Amino acid sequence: MPNGQECYDKEKGPTSTDTDVAEPEAAPDQLIAERFGVLAPFLSKLFESGVEARGVERVPENQRETKNAWNNLLMWWSVNTVLTTIPIGVLGQYIFTLTLPHTITTILCFGALGGVATAFIATLGPHTGLRTMIIARYSSGYFGGTIYSVLNILTQLGFSTTAVILGGQTLASIHANTLPLVVGIILIGMCCLIPCFIGYDMVHIYERYAWVVTFFIMCCLWGLGAHAGFDVNAQKPLEDTGRALSSDILSFGGIVFGSFTGWAPVAADYNVHLPSDTSAWRVFTLTFWGLYIPICFTAMLGAALVTITDPAYVAAFGEDGSTGGLVAQVLAPWAGGGKFLLVLLAFSVIANNIPNTYSTGLSIQALGRPFAMIPRFFWVFIAFLIYTVAGVAGREHFSAILSNFLSILSYWTAFFIVIVAEEHFLFRRPGGVLGGYNLGDWDRPSRLPLGIAGILAACFGVAGAAVGMSQVWYTGPIGKLAGATYGADLGFEILFLGGSVYLGIFRERSSEPQLRRNDKCRFGPDN
Repeated sequence: MPNGQECYDKEKGPTSTDTDVAEPEAAPDQLIAERFGVLAPFLSKLFESGVEARGVERVPENQRETKNAWNNLLMWWSVNTVLTTIPIGVLGQYIFTLTLPHTITTILCFGALGGVATAFIATLGPHTGLRTMIIARYSSGYFGGTIYSVLNILTQLGFSTTAVILGGQTLASIHANTLPLVVGIILIGMCCLIPCFIGYDMVHIYERYAWVVTFFIMCCLWGLGAHAGFDVNAQKPLEDTGRALSSDILSFGGIVFGSFTGWAPVAADYNVHLPSDTSAWRVFTLTFWGLYIPICFTAMLGAALVTITDPAYVAAFGEDGSTGGLVAQVLAPWAGGGKFLLVLLAFSVIANNIPNTYSTGLSIQALGRPFAMIPRFFWVFIAFLIYTVAGVAGREHFSAILSNFLSILSYWTAFFIVIVAEEHFLFRRPGGVLGGYNLGDWDRPSRLPLGIAGILAACFGVAGAAVGMSQVWYTGPIGKLAGATYGADLGFEILFLGGSVYLGIFRERSSEPQLRRNDKCRFGPDN
């Protein structure tokens, strides 16, 4: 049996046969603390107080406490039933001038594609015990995994920046000229830091219940908005026709797809404490609906609110597209009660920003061993500083940041998902070239793939995005042909094809040992 491999026995469960290699991922909190030399006594006390010691180290089977996969549904429900999701639907009409029916249809269709992709990534967490960026090493090698980590850091920091801006906007709109926008942004950022600093368990505790309040508020917004008067045909005179309409739908669809797949590079991070024999179909289903229902429900709310033609609502939204101001106006008929709900809604972005912040720390550690030697909570604090400063700097340009950022986001996540899926279903399947994952090799570059195929496929994908994208600052030649005046954003569709080049080039065997079929070593009995 290959050295460093953990196998799954249907009678006894997972068993490690690697007796001659010390695996840091199996170390208790005390051993993890001892890695940090003179800081060990302080860190030991910190870890004993409840702060998570483990970073990107693998969670072995005998240290997995969680068995309730339903936490997966509740977590993603809380993460996405938030104020931050409302502007996604707003963009369909504010930027692309789509009517409400076309906006809703685009959200439902492109959202389903993104939900399936992200839910698949989530299934890899329980059966490997590895964080998402570490799993990427098995398809793209140590160096390729580092590239993905850099991209993911930028992605999560971008999401965090938009979240704190919107939360700050909403707080500032409650009492005009009383709470500066900068103060609101800093306050939201600090609230996001606390559970992420503590770690995995606190993240799940918060996300398990946060959705209850925000879902109630979203229902109130639907009711109050309907009372103010949704106008289904409000955008009809402005909507494009023919090829221009198709390009608008494709471009907006890329934003919707990115809002779903933006969670793919972190989806496995929050399942690593589930037992390895947890049903993959169960994790997939709970994750999909935990994403699909709240994002569609909340994004469609944003699309509907923009159709209100009452002058007070139009003025509240303003020329700069202030979603926080619009939501404040919707709740205005309830006076003080509405302001109270608005405060709660502003703080709902904390639930959305927690996984961004927590996974940024993990992704920084995944850059390499020097970064992993620094405690996870330190990188979480650095992430907080970066996105808070960025939020303060970009606070006046929220809609432009959101529309451009989410479109570009869908690019790299598209080829990442395709490459990981091909590796999992073709090369790591029982009858595949490798037959499984050598889980003990997650941090040993010499025993991981070289990653040439994954890196080249990513390069082809980036080249495809360059010719297919359509942004304010650049439109590729294919993007121009696909649309009318402003082109159509086909970046993520072409990137899917680019990721498929992973097969077209080759998949090198590298120095990674092949698993014998009779070892039954992959994840567990459900795969």
